[in-house]
Amino acid sequence: MILAGDVGATKILLEVGDTRTGRWEPMLAKRYATEGAASFSAILEAFLDEWRGTRPNAGLRITAAGFGVAGPASGNRVKMTNRAWVVDGDALASRFHLPKVCVVNDLVAIAHGIPWVGARECVTLQPGRAIETEPRVVLGVGTGLGISYLVNVEGRLHELAGEGGHAGFAPATLEQAELWRSLFAAFGRASAEMVLSGPGLANVYHFLQGRGAHPVTMPSPLPERITQAGLDGSDALCAAALDLFVECLGTVAGDHALAAMARGGVYLTGGIVAKIVPKLHSPRFREAFCAKAPHSALLMRIPVRAVTSERVGVLGAARLAQER
Repeated sequence: MILAGDVGATKILLEVGDTRTGRWEPMLAKRYATEGAASFSAILEAFLDEWRGTRPNAGLRITAAGFGVAGPASGNRVKMTNRAWVVDGDALASRFHLPKVCVVNDLVAIAHGIPWVGARECVTLQPGRAIETEPRVVLGVGTGLGISYLVNVEGRLHELAGEGGHAGFAPATLEQAELWRSLFAAFGRASAEMVLSGPGLANVYHFLQGRGAHPVTMPSPLPERITQAGLDGSDALCAAALDLFVECLGTVAGDHALAAMARGGVYLTGGIVAKIVPKLHSPRFREAFCAKAPHSALLMRIPVRAVTSERVGVLGAARLAQER
């Protein structure tokens, strides 16, 4: 049996299952809120207690575990970026008597999980013909912004896990430049994550509300409310914020596609992406993605897909546990 998990700043997904049928089949799956939990180990202990109480027979043993964790990896260890936790694979193996534990950056797990996502949970935003041997880019938009590249080395794709979400936000329009100036004035720096994340969506909303005077002390509407009101058109300011957010996502995704020459495709993942697929189908996203003269024609040929499954990180963690 394999233990797999997606450990984020907002939620944690844990599953136990196997792949004997050629696909991941969970026997127990649980979702936990990260807020209020003492540590990842405390959540994992509760999950394993439940597993031991519900497994079909006492002979079923976990032989490997894999966890994708939101933060930069150092060896078999991740220090989370938006949560004061450290997830250490060797320490977990020792504490919970697990033979093998693999801990990676969450975008590495997500990139590994995409091949196991069902066709209905992978939505085409820009058609194109993916070249399997060429690089791919994966972006995860949620509580933070994660970015991973996949490159072909001797016939096998390898992930390059970086912290591209914390790279500087490069505006591509005058309005985006005003947004950058607003964030810089308020925070001293404007990273891509300050725009493309849950808190980033609130930043975009406040920018439009104050038009250049970023009101950092103003109560922030929840990103969920901005998203819903922007999608159903019940609030003009929320709709404008969501439109600008989508445009900025196109800009940043296109920049990374260009940097990697991602002829293998670009994949958008994360909780926010799954909610705003109707907006991502708008011309605003594709126009921003392809506005990369003198290479706009090249960008137009790169396939872009939105992965709507929230379990893609768990699937990838299970794959990694199986392979490593």
